[in-house]
Formats: sequence, C-alpha cells, structure tokens
Amino acid sequence: MDLKRFENIYLVGLGGIGMSALARYFMREGKKVAGYDRTSTVLTDELEAEGMEIHFTDSVEKIPSAFQSKENTLVVYTPAIPKNHNELNYFMNNDFEVVKRSLVLGWIAENYKLLAVAGTHGKTTTSSILAHILKTSSQGCNAFLGGITRNYNSNFIYTEGSQNMVAEADEYDRSFLKLFPEVAIITSMDADHLDIYGTGDALSSSFHEFADNIKETGILIYKMGLDFSNFNKQALSYSLTEGDFHAGNMNVVDGKYVFDLVSPNGVWKELTFGYPGKHNVENAIAACAVAQVMGVTEAEVREALHTFTGIKRRFDYQVNTPELVYIDDYAHHPAELETCIKSVRDLYPMKEITGVFQPHLFSRTRDFADGFAATLSLLDELVMLPIYPAREEPIEGVTSEMVLNRVTIDRKEMSTKTEITNLLAGKELEVLLTLGAGDIDTTVEPIRKMLLDKLSMGYPA
Repeated sequence: MDLKRFENIYLVGLGGIGMSALARYFMREGKKVAGYDRTSTVLTDELEAEGMEIHFTDSVEKIPSAFQSKENTLVVYTPAIPKNHNELNYFMNNDFEVVKRSLVLGWIAENYKLLAVAGTHGKTTTSSILAHILKTSSQGCNAFLGGITRNYNSNFIYTEGSQNMVAEADEYDRSFLKLFPEVAIITSMDADHLDIYGTGDALSSSFHEFADNIKETGILIYKMGLDFSNFNKQALSYSLTEGDFHAGNMNVVDGKYVFDLVSPNGVWKELTFGYPGKHNVENAIAACAVAQVMGVTEAEVREALHTFTGIKRRFDYQVNTPELVYIDDYAHHPAELETCIKSVRDLYPMKEITGVFQPHLFSRTRDFADGFAATLSLLDELVMLPIYPAREEPIEGVTSEMVLNRVTIDRKEMSTKTEITNLLAGKELEVLLTLGAGDIDTTVEPIRKMLLDKLSMGYPA
C-alpha cells in the first residue's frame, strides 16, 4: 500500500495506546489526522493539543467533512471496536479504504529495519528499553510503543534518518503475523486471549508462526525455557540467570540494580539499571541482546540503562516515602499479577501490601478465575472493582465477586471506581497497588492526591 496517496487518516479508536502511536506517526508525516474514541482521557487531550480532531460520540455526522472523501482518506480501526459501530460501518459500506491497525503497522515497517517485541507479558517495558537504547545511540530509532515512556512522555519516538523501527508485536487477533522483522524478541507465551485462540497450544503455535516471519538473515531472541529447538534461523536465548544473554553478579546499590551482562561476545561489567523489579532487569537483558546484535556500543548501552526512567503504568511509583508507597501497574493476567506482587514483596518484605484490582474482560476473568484468585491471595488486603468489559458483552455468572469469593485472604472486599478513593482514605496503608488494564488508571490521580494530602498532615500518626 502506498500510504503517500492519502492526505487524511481517520482512526476509529484513536485514543487507544497503539492507535495513538500511529496517529502521532501520521502527524509527523504531515497528514491530517482525526478520529473517534469512546471517552476523553489525558492522552486524547494531548493528541488534540497536537492538532488532531477527536470526538467521543459514535455518529457519522461527527466525521469532519474533509475526511468524507474516499479518494483521500485512509480509515484505520482497532479490533476492540464493536462490529455494530456506526462510523466504521459507514466507511465500510461506502467503499472507503478501511484497514486494521496491524496491517498499517506492517506497511510502515516495510520501509525500516524492524525490531519487533512479542510476548504475552513484558512487551511494553522491553520495547521501551530497547527504543531508549537505540534512540540515545548513534543509530537512533523510530518506535511504536504500548505505553507512555517517561523519558519521552510519548508512545511514539522519532529520529530523522534512522532506519531502525521498534514495534510491539501484539498477539491479540493474530495481529503480529502482519510483521516481518529483522530481529524479534519473544518474552513469554503464557495462555491468554483464549476468546481468540481457544487453547494455549493454539496461542503457542501462533508465536511460532510469528517467529517464522523473521527474515532469513534475521535473529530470534527468546526467553530461556520457551521451546524453539526446531527453529531453522539464528536464535539466541536470554533470561535473568542463564542463557546466551544473562545477568551475573547482580546486586542492589543505592536502590538500583548493578549487574554484569554476560553474552556470547564477553562480559560488560557493572551496568546500572534503576527500574525496580527483577523481571524488569530480565526485560533489560533482552533489550541489551538486540542492541548488541545491532552493533550498539557498550558505552551507549551503559549510558542508556543508567538514564532509563520507566513507563507510565508499569511499576509506576506514584508515592514513594518511608511512611507510604503507592505503585500503579498495568498487570491484568495472573502471571503478570504474580510477578508484580512478588517484586513488591521483595522490595518491602516487612510492610503490608494492599491491592486494588480491576479485572479486564469477562472472558479472561472466566478463563483464569482460579489463577487470579491464587495470585491475588498473595496480597495482605484486596479491594476488587467490577470487570472492565472493553470490547465484550457481559457473560452470565462472570463477575469480580466470582474471583473475590475464591481469594483465600480474610481482608477482601468489593468497591467501585467512584467509591475507591474514599474507601482507601479510611485505611492505614503501608504499600498500595492499583492493578489492571481497564480504566482503573482514571482513579490513580485522585488516589495519589488523597495520599499526598494525608502525608502532609502527618500520616500515619
């Protein structure tokens, strides 16, 4: 597809994290960008400030007149948009060029050296670290990320003239099969999206199909323990403690991880990485592996790891004082919850941990109810919010209470988004986590403000 022939790009679901990165790319390319999203957010406010036209009512009348020219307008949509969406059906029924986000990302990638990060967990952190390493190196990069990096306050990174492109390869709806990378990372293949795949084995097969898309001269960097024994192109493994790339002599110094990067090319001594959680050190190792394959120098990698400041909603400190810690995290799968909670427990072994969790999708809640209950039972106290439906209709009998009833800790209760700040204000908190991939993020700032107000009054005394 020759994207240059379109003057206008209309995105149905523009406020989504992946869609907004595309929108920012097209603005950078000089296109007119507009679109629909369901609700106004901080991100859509920022996009409007950057010059995009966005509305929040599904109405054909709201589509700007310039975007009703089918010859000049490309319409992009996300699979999260329901099939009965009025605007999307208008474009489809009137012979506009209408394509999924994944296909457009694949078209863009054809013009670059694509470095793709896949996996059911860890994509955003790993791709953000890799993008930061390349961006700050002599090579530069362009990146389409699934989170807002704190270093750039954006999910889109651009370097004039760079041929490198970092992108998350999303397994949902088999989107990543539209990508053909030079180098790919696969971080994990835990069962998820069973509404799409049906079984964990089918999901795993799709990841192997993605790996087969790597170009003949390309390289796969995979998490140690994943089975790629029959892979017929170059492959290198990584993990925290073993594999072709791993950490040696890891210690915590002044609140930061210091470790040696052990690789087939030797050892880079005493790299410093300040992003909390051992799982994030492992993500950094994967990013370092790709950087080394790409010829980034040791000095460039060392400086980038030292200066990486993280991603919003990924182990994201909101309050960090001796009296009170508040961390917000996107974890929405049992494996992610377990990693997050255990990492917090490692950091604060003597403190009580209270978690607020909003399940994401009825189908995921149904498929992993026992797993959610087991991992949430690792908390000292739990507050559950109702399920965030996203693209789904309710499933009879599938509720947050269904999970809550299986959680084995005594201190557990239900709340709502509107009540949660007041509920937490009445608790004596030591470490607080807000967890989930839905709109729980809208509660973060009110909770943070409430906690800071309490601290200013001498909390917890």
